[in-house]
Amino acid sequence: METIKAISSRTSLKTQLSSKPVEQDKINQVLEAARLAPSARNLQPWYFVVITDKKIIEEVVTGAFSEGNQIAKQAPVMIVICADPNDDVVVAGKEYYLFDLGLAMENLLLAATDLGLVTHPMAGFSEGKLKGFLGIPETFRVAVITPLAYPISGSYTDSAQERLKQRSRKKLSEITYLNRWGKSLKVG
Repeated sequence: METIKAISSRTSLKTQLSSKPVEQDKINQVLEAARLAPSARNLQPWYFVVITDKKIIEEVVTGAFSEGNQIAKQAPVMIVICADPNDDVVVAGKEYYLFDLGLAMENLLLAATDLGLVTHPMAGFSEGKLKGFLGIPETFRVAVITPLAYPISGSYTDSAQERLKQRSRKKLSEITYLNRWGKSLKVG
């Protein structure tokens, strides 16, 4: 799959999580994609906790996730992305580690899409409980978690089709300006 195709095909499909195991090679590929993300001053602040033990997934999701994310128990893999804010670049009060983690997550999501795997970035969880379950150091922040799974049936493309039809995005002309704020960029 080409990059632009992966970007336009990627969607969150937490209701399409198969319990079929994901091969370690594919897990490694999505982690490698995340590892290769750019970061402020190349500090690479990310750490990944990969959960493949079904008992731990059940415990973590049941004990730390919001009601709307309980469906993640079905996933054979959960990936937790976290960082130590003390290993950060702060410029004019802006903490860049969260931006860096977002870049790593997007690389991971796109690689998963390319491999035909379902993801769904989740922020509905108790950070304190999650840290306790997984032994994540207290100084670290957990930014986001995603399940990693095959779709329940068919291919990723088949599973994503209906969701992509429902997705709305602002028009490019609504969010872009030419040379200065307020002067619309003529597109298309």
